[in-house]
Amino acid sequence: MAPLENPLGFGASDFIEFALAGCLILAILFWRPVIEPFAARLAERTGWSMLFLAALPIALRLALLPHHPVPTPDIYDEFGHLLVADTLLHFRLANPPHALPQFLETFFVLQEPTYSSIYPIGQGLALAVGKLVFGTAWAGVLLSTAALSALTYWMLRAWTTPLWSLVGGLFAVFEFGPLSQWMNSYWGGGLAAAGGCLVFGAVPRLRARPNLRDAALLSLGLSINLLTRPYESVFLVLSGILFLRRDLRGLLRPLAVTAALMTPAVAITALQNRRVTGHWTMLPYTLSQYQYGVPAALTFQSKPAPHRELTPQQRLEYQAQLAFQATGETWQSYLLRLEYRVRYYRFFFLPPLLVALPFFFLDRRSRWVAGTLVMFALGINFFPAFQFHYLAAVTCLFVLAAIMGLEQIARFSPEAARFLILLSGAYFAFWYTLHVYDAREFSQSVRAYETWDGLNHRNPAQRIEVNRELARIPGKLLIFVRYSAQHIFQDEWVYNAADIDGARIVWARDLGDVENAKLRGYYPDRSVWMLEPDFPEVRLVKW
Repeated sequence: MAPLENPLGFGASDFIEFALAGCLILAILFWRPVIEPFAARLAERTGWSMLFLAALPIALRLALLPHHPVPTPDIYDEFGHLLVADTLLHFRLANPPHALPQFLETFFVLQEPTYSSIYPIGQGLALAVGKLVFGTAWAGVLLSTAALSALTYWMLRAWTTPLWSLVGGLFAVFEFGPLSQWMNSYWGGGLAAAGGCLVFGAVPRLRARPNLRDAALLSLGLSINLLTRPYESVFLVLSGILFLRRDLRGLLRPLAVTAALMTPAVAITALQNRRVTGHWTMLPYTLSQYQYGVPAALTFQSKPAPHRELTPQQRLEYQAQLAFQATGETWQSYLLRLEYRVRYYRFFFLPPLLVALPFFFLDRRSRWVAGTLVMFALGINFFPAFQFHYLAAVTCLFVLAAIMGLEQIARFSPEAARFLILLSGAYFAFWYTLHVYDAREFSQSVRAYETWDGLNHRNPAQRIEVNRELARIPGKLLIFVRYSAQHIFQDEWVYNAADIDGARIVWARDLGDVENAKLRGYYPDRSVWMLEPDFPEVRLVKW
């Protein structure tokens, strides 16, 4: 087939690029005696290796900015974490309720007794740091990914040789770096995964040599997960106890330090509960379940009385009811959901590494690793929905499983292990290069077959265009959002800043002319607009 006549849209220059890529692979194989010793020397230098692995995903992602700009938040979870960040930047844990909250109802945001996100503080804290230091919340995402990549190497140093640890760190960059959903959204994942690295890197070090430094790092890892994924942090504690169970007596002092250093995280969680819900032990997420249902109702027009009206006894009874509902389903539905979700675990492995997984079980240490992964899988299966960041805390264990499998392969055939490592790098390089040459016809043709889940042109075009149009309108704005009868309820547009009255734009639900007049009277100094997002082209008109 001629170079310019093929279904993939190859051009002459594309064949040249592939020829160069082939030459590069051959050069890598030819110069292996040079590259491997250099990698071995780098792997022995912990600080330099961690710095390299931290900088690599950031540099690779920033190089894609011409075609893939800073991600635009689009999913309600993202706006929930951004609200936490904005609230923290106002130096508070909760915001006062609005005078007319019925116009502001939206997913995963409480309107009473306070106006607050239902999410824990952890991911929002990372976003707030990014916004404060670099002027963009996305910087917090980049820093979280950098920490995950570097700490994966550090964690693996407790389990394997320096060179295999460096390889595992590179796998973390390939899988969770510039092409990943975690690095291209505000949902989270990287921060909790970095905390998991600290936990699973500290426990084997503590067992080998009890010391206060690793006890403090263990505390930091557990605290990060308590502040990001409090439910899954319970399983982190259990897995650590199982790993150290035979050495607990000799570890009483360092583990006491771990427990003591976790006090600030526990106190912050309790204080956030108090500020948001009015009760020290009531999570915002639980209050949301009471007010809106499990899962959240499709509309916000009716709900039970405010949770603050419950007595302490009623609160305890309601929490027990939620626990019963979570475990009251049939085992058949539970197992069917578990079976269905297995396919999503591909997120944690580069495809070439799946070949190494069966060999993982030949390693005598695999029982505890596999047991921890199974415990997490069974625990999060009680959730009616599944997202990859629910398993973020054990991300490094998935990498460890791949490395252990490759180590076993290398015992029988070092060349086969090297080939799988090279194939993993080539797989990542192929898809990354497609995004570097994003506007090329070849890239556009092949991307239809892309299996990566993050960087594949899913930025919300409608929302970006509306934001650009609003930026051109001067002054303060009040925007009513009117949905059609066929509106997809997950496509929500009503999201507001922490300081609603002080924000340049206030988004509100359209409740009809009579009701809308109340909010218009509340904001007499704002120009009023109507947004109708359910047309083929979003309508934004002055009202």
